[in-house]
Amino acid sequence: MAEGKLLLEIVTPQGLVFSEEVDEVTASGSEGEFGILPGHVPFVTTLKIGILSSKAGNDTKFFFVNWGYAEVGADKVLILADSAELSEEIDIERARAAMKRAEERLRKAEDIDFHRAEAALERAVTRIQLSELKRVK
Repeated sequence: MAEGKLLLEIVTPQGLVFSEEVDEVTASGSEGEFGILPGHVPFVTTLKIGILSSKAGNDTKFFFVNWGYAEVGADKVLILADSAELSEEIDIERARAAMKRAEERLRKAEDIDFHRAEAALERAVTRIQLSELKRVK
């Protein structure tokens, strides 16, 4: 590994989503957003539904992450997520349809699993936000 770099690996139950050397990583932890640079003190944390970004030189990549764990070492960041998608792979129409379904379920609020519907809404909104973010850049 190049000096001053981090190996970022994002893994889901379906397999390896991403593995590259990067300069920095930012993610949405359960206690708030955190950033990692090479030489960071090791730690493990849980991740919430959110956006993960990695920067290598002038190239920034964005990922949707659906819950999971981050294991940080001095020269490696391992993300174990329920699911993860590179921003370019997000199907915005599917995300909008999922948001609409979740909002309808929450409006009815009877005979539903509220937490499941709320999480579905959060996933859809985050995907839409990430899709809009990539268009701005």
